[in-house]
Amino acid sequence: MSGPFEQIVLVVLDSVGIGAMPDAADYGDAGRDTLGHICERRRLDVPNMVRLGLANIRPLVGLTPPVNPEGAYGKAALLSPGKDTTTGHWEMAGIILERAFPTYPHGFPREIMDKFEQAISRKTLGNFPASGTEIIQQLGEEHVKTGWPIVYTSADSVFQVAAHEEVIPVTELYRICQIARDLLQGEHRVGRVIARPFRGKPGSFTRTERRHDYAVQPPHAMLLHVLNDAGFEVVGVGKIADIFLNQGITRTFPDRNNRQALERTFEVLEQRPRGLVFTNLVDFDMLYGHRLDIEGYGRALEDVDAFLPRILSALGPRDLLILTADHGCDPQGPSTDHSREYVPILVAGPGTRSGTNLGTRATLADIGATIAENFGLHLTHGKSFLEEIMR
Repeated sequence: MSGPFEQIVLVVLDSVGIGAMPDAADYGDAGRDTLGHICERRRLDVPNMVRLGLANIRPLVGLTPPVNPEGAYGKAALLSPGKDTTTGHWEMAGIILERAFPTYPHGFPREIMDKFEQAISRKTLGNFPASGTEIIQQLGEEHVKTGWPIVYTSADSVFQVAAHEEVIPVTELYRICQIARDLLQGEHRVGRVIARPFRGKPGSFTRTERRHDYAVQPPHAMLLHVLNDAGFEVVGVGKIADIFLNQGITRTFPDRNNRQALERTFEVLEQRPRGLVFTNLVDFDMLYGHRLDIEGYGRALEDVDAFLPRILSALGPRDLLILTADHGCDPQGPSTDHSREYVPILVAGPGTRSGTNLGTRATLADIGATIAENFGLHLTHGKSFLEEIMR
């Protein structure tokens, strides 16, 4: 039996954390605070999120919490070890990792790189942690001369391969990354292999939007599988299909930026699918958090906030909107990596109870548990807040 909502729209504001978790120091993230530091450094104009309860979650400079917020609000911890995209999204879907995906602060072992270079019949450049925008400036010219792809990682569990689109065509870069994905298994099973194509000339190389992520296969019985098996539609917008290897997804739209993903979400919402619309808004993380661009991050938040009324007005009487995030990426730095932070939860829709304080949830899996319960299903992990938000 289905619950009160026929369609649930889950939008992930990628990397929009709301303050360091208690164990943040273990990850080198003590004091990092994505939303808090943006508000301290610039005036943030997000009236629609504030109206739903964003400033009721915790004090944020310049944002006045309404006495009667229109949505339900709270924040969630990441129970799994780690602070990356795969870990956060998987936990939303009810997967709690026992151990974090491996990271490589000193680069990948020589035996891995030897096997990779042999498999792709090319040598490689780099193989150290770096900012993606900086490493292509540093090694891009040598890459163009040699044809050797640039390999790099970060504090997250990623194996990234950058290549100029006129030197290594994108289809070939994708093939190279699939080889890496097949190779990186067992103890070296990184969370994602990422293709990072770029264009331009020395001194002005720029990454293109033809990035592609190769995640690991999620275990069965997570939210998307359960919904699909029960006959509900699961629509993935943005990089959702990449994160879940298209598992449990009935339709996918790999839109490459926030605006495209929001427009697509609105379009799908109006089609009224019975099930879940799962959207990732990647620009916060990819364009601004990792580049320590506070102004750009703030503008991106304001752009999404300005679009929100269109989404809210399209919600039918049995539709539900959930806004959340997967981790932090504090653009104040000093690190350019993801940060171990709580993430906000905002819930809205005609059939929801306004002003409900969801408190601090122990795990992002509570979101998946809520969605599952609504559709008469059950996940192993997470505590549903469905009854708390029902009018």
